[in-house]
Amino acid sequence: MKLKLGYQELIAQAVAEIETIPLGQAEAMLGDENTVFVDIRDVRELEREGMIPDAFHAPRGMLEFWVDPDSPYYKPIFGEGKRLVLYCASAWRSALATQTLQKMGVPGVCQLEGGFSAWKKAALPVAEKQSKPHSV
Repeated sequence: MKLKLGYQELIAQAVAEIETIPLGQAEAMLGDENTVFVDIRDVRELEREGMIPDAFHAPRGMLEFWVDPDSPYYKPIFGEGKRLVLYCASAWRSALATQTLQKMGVPGVCQLEGGFSAWKKAALPVAEKQSKPHSV
């Protein structure tokens, strides 16, 4: 079976339509109160690899539901008007997710060049995934 569009074509189309920021620019945005790094990787990846300090975890499978104010799963962090820097392991999922959020009308969304693997390779800051507090 030959697909009309394979994953490589989909990613290439997305990259052509979105903003991708280089590692140096992203590092300079760390700690900026008007920027939210959004980690869209699976929770197992976060536990295994760590994450960008203070990043917000939004699993790829829930992202559109968490971003849309009309969704019962909406997360207010996405409505604060902050710059959203999406990332995954290799900038494939984040390219597709950034493109989708742009189509949804989310302003100020971009992706991290090279993803978290490039971030780690550049020896930029990494934090352990914070466990959710246990309910009493």
